[in-house]
Amino acid sequence: MSYEQPLQRDPVGPPIPSPQPRRAQTDAAGWMRRLFAPAIAVVIGLVKFGAKLKLLLLFVTKAKFAATSLSMLASVGAYTLFWGWRFAVLFVLLMLVHEWGHALQMRREGIPTSPILFIPFLGAVIGMKEAPRNAWVEAKVGLAGPVVGTLGAAAVLALGVGIDSDLLRAAAFTGFLLNLFNLLPIVPLDGGRAAAALHPAVWLVGLAGLGALLFYTPNPILILILIFGAVEAWRRWRARKAGEDLDYYHVEPLQKVAVGITFLTIAVACVLGMAVSQVDV
Repeated sequence: MSYEQPLQRDPVGPPIPSPQPRRAQTDAAGWMRRLFAPAIAVVIGLVKFGAKLKLLLLFVTKAKFAATSLSMLASVGAYTLFWGWRFAVLFVLLMLVHEWGHALQMRREGIPTSPILFIPFLGAVIGMKEAPRNAWVEAKVGLAGPVVGTLGAAAVLALGVGIDSDLLRAAAFTGFLLNLFNLLPIVPLDGGRAAAALHPAVWLVGLAGLGALLFYTPNPILILILIFGAVEAWRRWRARKAGEDLDYYHVEPLQKVAVGITFLTIAVACVLGMAVSQVDV
């Protein structure tokens, strides 16, 4: 009788595969990890850095916004003590519009700025983190505030006439007066920056005009402006005479004409606006 030998099986289960293929897979995976690990680390680092940079920019933006907002609230509170909160809000907003004019022109000229800060009873200010390239740029930045500010006051006047509001008319009157005052040709006022593109002798006219105004309406703020303006005018005059800033103050004739026409146009508009918006008490 013939028979076949039965298959011999492992008593504990199926045959165990050879470990060699697994070692090959492990070596390949390790090689891939070693190859791409630096690139992955760089990508992860860039992502983390980008997230931190975004948070930093967000913080800086919010810090600027917070500085402007808090100083605005402080000014509104200070002016409310004398004029009531409605007029105080309108007055601060008109100052904000004026400063926006400077900020927009600085951005056009590529000049980085500080946040807009409001100082109760002194007005508002926005700083330039870089000096203007020349007097022509300085004049444009200086006049941009009164231009936009006068347009803002005109908009308030139009609204006041439309709804017959003496409050809005009074706010518009103050806005026109604010922008007209800033046209005095004395640094640090806007008119003084415009005068830089015309002739340094214009600063002397501004000093004389401010002195006359101070004689009729004594005011400590005007005294500070007069002192600062006189020192700055003297410094610029000496630098110009010494030839240090000849290139800075070199302005083309057509540019001087543009500055002069803009200056006079704003001044006339403010005077007419004050005449129309004056409220009889």
